Amino acid sequence: MNAQPEQDFELRKVASMNRDHVPAQARTYEDRSLGARLHRIREIPPKWWVAGLVLLIVAVALGWAKQHFSSAAPKVATLMQQSTPLVSVITPRVVPVTASVTFSGTIFARYDVPIGAEGEAGRIVAIYVEAGDRVKRGQLMAKLDQSVLLPQLKRLAASLEEARAQAALSKAEFGRAKGVEAAGALSAEEIERRRAASVTDEARVNVAAAQLAEMQARLDRTELRAPADGMVLTRTAELGQTASPGGDPLFRLASGGEIEMRGSLAEQDFARVKVGQPAEITLTGYTTPFKGSVRLLGAVIDPKTRLGEVRIAMGANPALRPGAFAHGRVTVGEATRPVLPRTAVLSDLKGTYVYVVNGDKKIERRPVTVADNTVAGVVIGAGLRGEEKVIAMAGGFLREGEAVELAPQAAQQARK
Repeated sequence: MNAQPEQDFELRKVASMNRDHVPAQARTYEDRSLGARLHRIREIPPKWWVAGLVLLIVAVALGWAKQHFSSAAPKVATLMQQSTPLVSVITPRVVPVTASVTFSGTIFARYDVPIGAEGEAGRIVAIYVEAGDRVKRGQLMAKLDQSVLLPQLKRLAASLEEARAQAALSKAEFGRAKGVEAAGALSAEEIERRRAASVTDEARVNVAAAQLAEMQARLDRTELRAPADGMVLTRTAELGQTASPGGDPLFRLASGGEIEMRGSLAEQDFARVKVGQPAEITLTGYTTPFKGSVRLLGAVIDPKTRLGEVRIAMGANPALRPGAFAHGRVTVGEATRPVLPRTAVLSDLKGTYVYVVNGDKKIERRPVTVADNTVAGVVIGAGLRGEEKVIAMAGGFLREGEAVELAPQAAQQARK
């Protein structure tokens, strides 16, 4: 039991004896060497201690990061490989569609006739129609003051009667002179004088009649009458207003009541639009379009806007008010084409396109041509047959050649 302590005691004793046998000079050198080392360590500047400590910490951190990220990289790569984008696709509906050309414009009267004062100026004393009234040709619309012209007309009428009476007397005297010419009761000179007087008096009758007709025409011009059947568009005439020739029109009349739309058509659409093609006109506030047809295509294209004029003939309707803004659509043909939702059609600097999922479940870019935009969607004029699996939405977040997976419902619809 006491063997181990005895052995330890012996070992310590031997060590003490060995130390005792070391020369004192050697022990002094060893102590001095150790002290010198400690002294040199104490002389190291504190900044080197700090730098060394920082290097040690950086080395430990780098080692930990290398070990951590090297073990996490395979997991991230595996996760990225497993996160294939899930997309919804549709098969375009191939349906009969109507090709059309759209434009905008304004409603006008086909024949807008301004009506104003003619002849002499005068004060308006009566107005018989209002804007929106339908009038007949010759119908009285307004009257100017006739207080000066009526007396003149009566005076000229009396002058005409006087001239006619004098002409009748001269003609009778010439007739009697001719009756006694053979008997020689009157000289030839007297007979010729009576003939000249008869002719002169007849000419005076004609002059008086012409003056009376002129005054009657001047009087008639004080009555403003409708030049044709139609609808009164505007009335600026007011009682007591002085109307003069060359002034602003007092009325505007839609001759015949015919209304048309005048719009601006894009240059590239002129080749497809023909006179006589049916058209639909939509006005603000009306859900039901108005029917019409192409009446006229402009002969020139504006070099600045690259637009030309198109006119659409429309039937008479109280809702068609000149000046109203309108949208027009002309039907230019019918065909069977694919139709896609607007979210499926993309565009960039290269043009319009869609993304299609091929047999390898990878994305392909397919350039397309848009034929029309309808309520049902975008009509594709070229680029699709109608059997493709087209990505329905969020195509802008995908890239060509990327592998994708079809959503379950989209996959069933694509198989159908």
